[in-house]
Amino acid sequence: MSIGEALAEARRQAGLTVTQVSDQTGIRETIITRIEGDDFSACGGELYVRGYIRSVARAVGADPEPLIWEYEAAQLELQAITDDADEPVTPAQARQRRLTGWIMPPVLALGVMGLYLAAFHFLAGWPPAISAAPADRAPSVTHHRGHGTQAASAPAPAPKTATPAAVAARALTPATAAAFGPAGAGQGDNPALAPLAIDANPATAWHTDWYTSAHFGNLYPGTGLLVDMGRPVTITAARITLGLAHGASLQLRVGATPALAGLPPVAHAANAGGVVHLRLTTSARGRYVLIWFTSLPPDPAGTFQASVHNLRLDGRS
Repeated sequence: MSIGEALAEARRQAGLTVTQVSDQTGIRETIITRIEGDDFSACGGELYVRGYIRSVARAVGADPEPLIWEYEAAQLELQAITDDADEPVTPAQARQRRLTGWIMPPVLALGVMGLYLAAFHFLAGWPPAISAAPADRAPSVTHHRGHGTQAASAPAPAPKTATPAAVAARALTPATAAAFGPAGAGQGDNPALAPLAIDANPATAWHTDWYTSAHFGNLYPGTGLLVDMGRPVTITAARITLGLAHGASLQLRVGATPALAGLPPVAHAANAGGVVHLRLTTSARGRYVLIWFTSLPPDPAGTFQASVHNLRLDGRS
């Protein structure tokens, strides 16, 4: 189900009309109807959309958090498609592009296979003049050394060996993830949600607690997510999918021990939101990777909270 379909179904299960939900939430009936149709253009902005989804979900007895995460994931996907396009892309066009992405590769593959078979048959019927000469007519090259004769042969090419520097970076698979606070691993915000940041599902996320200010209500110097790679690896780049709201400041730290002092910063981002790309100027090696937030973005409730929907680390083992 889409977000609108889920809300409409929950409202019907609760035995409520759109008018009754409007009376409970103070949201106009026209807006509720359009939300149930997955049209959020009348909400007045991203912050209001989340607030409306949360209010309507609570009124009809649904859990709002999965719906908000799904909305943010859809918006991030739409933003990525729009960034690659010359003109703004609507949600309907984004769905069509995803459908085209599923259909076109097989079509192109069949076309390439057809060209390959045509070329094969064409070359197979080429005049015999291009075939190898018969053995009795093949020219021979000999070198005379004293009284003996030795046929010349082409030298075998030297084998190519890959050096460590030539090994291309690739996506690395984390072993585990844990909430990380000033006191260390397992002492951070919402530890039960930490695995959701590395499950490759953009609809799920680990998020911090909410705070009264961007700097954690002056309670902590920071909070973060610690990823254990299971073995020492070399990190060359990272792609971190945050929530849509900008305003997060974060550091990427890599080291051999799961302690803040043993994880030196190797990259950072300020006023971040959406998909954050970090490319290290110098590769860093270690078993542990820490996303350390030093400032949080605002949320629709007027507080401050950060979330990590997905994490990709590139490098070498």
